[in-house]
Amino acid sequence: ICQNLTNECSTIMVFGELIRFERERQQIPQKTLAAALNIDIPMYSRIERGERPAKREQVPIIARVLGIDENSLMHVWVANKVYQIVKEEENAVGILNAVVEDIEKRGTEDGKERE
Repeated sequence: ICQNLTNECSTIMVFGELIRFERERQQIPQKTLAAALNIDIPMYSRIERGERPAKREQVPIIARVLGIDENSLMHVWVANKVYQIVKEEENAVGILNAVVEDIEKRGTEDGKERE
């Protein structure tokens, strides 16, 4: 997969597919991640299958266990959250463009510009 989780990679794979691919590639059992997240294996499996979203606080833990850059994995996680919100909208691209324009004009809430 993408060793550095480039933007090209993150737009192709959804969060669950990415973490499953990395876990399997590294031959890490689901029970290892489930234990690190303090959840049961079926719950973790639902995250990988995209049936249950991971929580924000779980992303750094998953990144650490899989040896993935935390910021890159968070990028994929947030992108998937945004996608879930706009995917059913008729003008999803227009909505996202409006958000980009708004961020460029006002910045982010913490005052930092984002890429």
